[in-house]
Amino acid sequence: MTRTKIQQKLFALQDKTYQAFSAKLIPTVPLEKIIGVRTPALRQLAKEVLAEGGYEEFLKALPHEYQEENQLHAFILAESKDFEACMAGVRAFLPYVDNWATCDQLSPKVFRKHRLELLEQIKRWLKSDKIYTVRFAIGMLMVHFLDADFNPSYLEMAAKIRSEEYYINMMIAWYFATALAKQYEEALPVIENKQLAPWTHNKAIQKACESRRVSAAHKEHLRTLKIKTF
Repeated sequence: MTRTKIQQKLFALQDKTYQAFSAKLIPTVPLEKIIGVRTPALRQLAKEVLAEGGYEEFLKALPHEYQEENQLHAFILAESKDFEACMAGVRAFLPYVDNWATCDQLSPKVFRKHRLELLEQIKRWLKSDKIYTVRFAIGMLMVHFLDADFNPSYLEMAAKIRSEEYYINMMIAWYFATALAKQYEEALPVIENKQLAPWTHNKAIQKACESRRVSAAHKEHLRTLKIKTF
């Protein structure tokens, strides 16, 4: 399916009301770059594109013109069953990701079976000067390395990141809120020792206290650890 045909299909699914709504949710993307296609429709279109094939031209046509093209690109990559091809595609695409929505919805299923290789790439991504490449790396740490493959050293990888970028700091906070839900005893010292920047520290506590996966007793203790800011 060619890029032109994909754009035609996207505009056929346009919802002007949703376009305005999306523009408010994704302030880093200009309104004229948002078509206004709901996520379920995008996922269905991704299935159609994959079934029809011939979408290589579309994946190589970077940067894309519209936000929904980026979303569709992410959903197509997510279904790849070949790890090497998928990783190459992700590496090519990440420099062009310019918003949190595309970043967070890019989650290839094949990564689950190749965590060791993924971890090495995450370490490289964390050193990037691209906002959403770093955010993506932290997100992959959160998705793939807080359960059976958890290691306390991964907490340090995230904790030492310092940035002025809101979308990076928010992901760090989200990561530690999730770590407090899944690996409380290991994650707690990072909060107790105030290893995060103050805003990120407080946001991680806030998000942990909003989580149903964190016990009432743990929330009570976490609230005592907030940093006062003036």
